[in-house]
Amino acid sequence: MGEARETLTLTTAARSGTDTELIAHLLRRAGFGATWEELQAAGDLGYQGTLDLLFNPGDPESMPQDIIRRYHPDQSITQIAPSSGSVWMYRMSTTKTPFEEKIALFWHRIFATGQTKLIQGKVMLTQIEMFRQFGLGSFRDLLVQLSQNPAMILWLDNQDNHKGNINENYGREILELFAMGVGNYSEEDIKECSRAFTGWTIANMPYMSIKMRNNTLRPYGYVAWQYQFDADDHDDGEKTFLGETGNFNGDDIIDIICKNPATPRFIARHLYHHFIADELPVPQWPFEGPKDPEAIELMVDAYFANDYSIGAMLRAVFESDMFKSEATQYARIKSPVELVVGTLRLAGGFDWPTADIFKATAACGFMGQALLAPVSVEGWMGGDDWISTGSMVQRINFASATVGDPTKKGIKSIIDQISDRHPRGLVTPKALVDECLELAGALRVEDDTKEGIVAYAQEQGDIDPRTDDGVDKIVSVLQLIVSTREYQLV
Repeated sequence: MGEARETLTLTTAARSGTDTELIAHLLRRAGFGATWEELQAAGDLGYQGTLDLLFNPGDPESMPQDIIRRYHPDQSITQIAPSSGSVWMYRMSTTKTPFEEKIALFWHRIFATGQTKLIQGKVMLTQIEMFRQFGLGSFRDLLVQLSQNPAMILWLDNQDNHKGNINENYGREILELFAMGVGNYSEEDIKECSRAFTGWTIANMPYMSIKMRNNTLRPYGYVAWQYQFDADDHDDGEKTFLGETGNFNGDDIIDIICKNPATPRFIARHLYHHFIADELPVPQWPFEGPKDPEAIELMVDAYFANDYSIGAMLRAVFESDMFKSEATQYARIKSPVELVVGTLRLAGGFDWPTADIFKATAACGFMGQALLAPVSVEGWMGGDDWISTGSMVQRINFASATVGDPTKKGIKSIIDQISDRHPRGLVTPKALVDECLELAGALRVEDDTKEGIVAYAQEQGDIDPRTDDGVDKIVSVLQLIVSTREYQLV
């Protein structure tokens, strides 16, 4: 029997708001939300300056890998998927450049590859690094990198795609799931595409296919797969693909894919779904049009005007009135990773390796989005799929437990700021709720939700943030805020 589902929406509170609220909206979509300190720094830059910084990031300054592995030897054991996922969790929760991680998470969701099949976590993390490096550049360059990525080659069996004996897995998925979508190619196109990618394989493949299954405790594992083009195994015969004929290699196929109008429309719809508002599930796209055709066309125009640039597509959206409008704010349900990472960052992230990282990584899986382990080659559908009676319990429990610790750096900062604003000690219930919402990242909630939280605060009696009792009351209000339906939205 399936679990009950509900659709989350935010209506009266979804107004265009102040510059701070617009910047907070941008940083929720292009990152995982912002602390009050981060919002103040972004406010000094303004909306446009903040946008410029997103696309020109500095050093991520995330927790160093040598420190992590010194305290977590398991994160060098590449066969343990939770440890591999925790390496990425450390990066997402401590980086100064969360937009890079949001882009990597986007492509991980689209180009879904799983350690469940590959066993080796190092190659998965190498793929994630490739998404960081190429994820905002030319889609052509990204597809070339993807097609030569060892994790993807083995995930979709292109090492078994040979001249005279093709394997259609990658040829099918690059068209159906990665670049164009169902209805924009034929079965013959799949075969010709697969022929073009023959010979795109892994160096020393027979040895590596055996070694990948051997357990090892060596740092980073024995396996460091490398792409290799095997000219002897490549079908160099004439091919006809999407109406063009020639002696095509995989690079030529990618050129033809990228210039086809169906490609940017397909990618734009994914970008809309991930960065703007929840869309219909991907299997419905061939039969139902996009929710906002104008937004799709805006991104398509940017794609062709900027050498297939994904970054240009997103920048056009972030600069548009559509993105800043009240209809777009709080119009997406947070994915489990967005909720977990955003809450961790609100609470101050991690200053040092801790076993709590495994709780965070496991929580994503309990909510339905296990890192480096997509449910299928189709990735995660998102939207309403994230919400069920079971996943809501997990989401609320994790968020409430995380902000419920007043010793965490981010929570202590909120308490200290409330105390500084009220040197005499007395904080009214309404002021407390308003300030908690503000300091938790300029959050907004529905009027009835806010009234309920204020009523709870009133029941707690006098609130003096300088006392232990006052601290407990502030923390309990924060726990209520992260338990609201609005906190599930981004």
